[in-house]
Amino acid sequence: MLQHPIRNRIWIGNEWSDAADGGTFATVNPATGETITEVSSAQAADIERAVAAARSAMTNDAWRNMNPHKRSRLLWKLADAIEAAADELAALETADNGKPYFESRKVDLPSVVENFRYFAGLADRIQGATIPVAGPFLNYTLREPVGVVGCITPWNFPLSLAAWKVAPALACGNAVILKPAEQTPLTALRLGELAAEVGFPAGVLNVVPGFGETAGAALVRHPGVDAIAFTGSTEVGRIVMREAAETLKKVSLELGGKSPNIVLADADVKAAVRGAATGIFYGKGEVCAAGSRVLVERPIYEEFVEAFADRAARTTVGDPMDESTRLGAIVTEEQLERVMGYVEAGKAEGARLVAGGERTTVNGKGNFLTATVFADVESKMKIAQEEIFGPVAAVLPVDDLEHAIATANDTVFGLAAGVWTRDIGKAHRVARELQAGTVWINTYNQYDSASPFGGYRQSGFGRDLGYEAALEKYTQVKSVWVAMDR
Repeated sequence: MLQHPIRNRIWIGNEWSDAADGGTFATVNPATGETITEVSSAQAADIERAVAAARSAMTNDAWRNMNPHKRSRLLWKLADAIEAAADELAALETADNGKPYFESRKVDLPSVVENFRYFAGLADRIQGATIPVAGPFLNYTLREPVGVVGCITPWNFPLSLAAWKVAPALACGNAVILKPAEQTPLTALRLGELAAEVGFPAGVLNVVPGFGETAGAALVRHPGVDAIAFTGSTEVGRIVMREAAETLKKVSLELGGKSPNIVLADADVKAAVRGAATGIFYGKGEVCAAGSRVLVERPIYEEFVEAFADRAARTTVGDPMDESTRLGAIVTEEQLERVMGYVEAGKAEGARLVAGGERTTVNGKGNFLTATVFADVESKMKIAQEEIFGPVAAVLPVDDLEHAIATANDTVFGLAAGVWTRDIGKAHRVARELQAGTVWINTYNQYDSASPFGGYRQSGFGRDLGYEAALEKYTQVKSVWVAMDR
């Protein structure tokens, strides 16, 4: 139950305001179908105000010339404030997204705190280099902020993915306009307020809830925005790239996936089943890197399918606020209908449904789906090629290592992959040959603020997290030449 006042207006220049046209939209609890609150819906005029506030911050000595050590301390203080408000933020996240409170409070919030602390450590370590060039010259580089960064984030990990972008952007000295997904804006709005409370100057972090077609599009097109950091679907990523081209913005895209989770015959089957379940059922399968294709060598195929189906059947669907719940509510009715469409497609194409696939409710309410496993899936089937974004696993038999690698790479995506084997040499070979930005060996869904994350091919380009990734995305390099013989 939410115990704190809910922030539901636009946050610009460290102040709350209504949308310019007074418009609002409902954010709904997917576990109950009830409206949590009406949120101000930003339009182009509101984006204009946010850009003005951010550009003002970039010319204000209070931010532009802030000692990087102080910037580091502010980020650390923001991490402390998030940690102190973790119960409140986790409850907001669960109400807005439908994910189990256990995940919000025990996994997501600690990772958000860690992220801000990690990038607090980056803020006073941003430096250029001295370069030995020909002739009587001193040449050195400066790393400077990009400027105003528009961060557009999705609904599956609302606060976590906001932190992935906001923390390094602020650490590098940029001003940020954060456009959270319209389905889940509440924790982002609270983040903006917390930043002001710990001392970030006005305009440094602005939060503009609204729809992609209006607020998001205006942000991408605006000539006063210097960079866009986007996480979302491949389809929308293409639109962002096209629209940003008009003003030649710096763009990074973390997009969709259809990640393979390979289980070789020499794997620890019990551990692999646990890993496959984590890979597809954690976060209700609403995870860009979800291990939605499970590729199993034939000698252990039937054993694996039976154990995997059994584990799916025991995955608890329930009230997201109940700490025993492991599968929460699908984020919206629309998304549930989309997922159910894939379940029906799997059946129609001849895959064998061995677990779940049933729409259900909790106390007669909500957008719930039982943990679903299809076996005997073929690589060209719709459920093996398209991103479902729900708790639906497609298990494919493979003949050998070569077949596993070829099948794993038989997709337009390339976000992540996993491999399960006791042969470490084989594991490293598979990791090298998989066309994916992240490969997990004998584990799945591991992330750390220090390790870069992003995709190959139609899973996008650019990286979140990691020291070098942050510098590449959120700074630009200036080369300075000094004549030494005059």
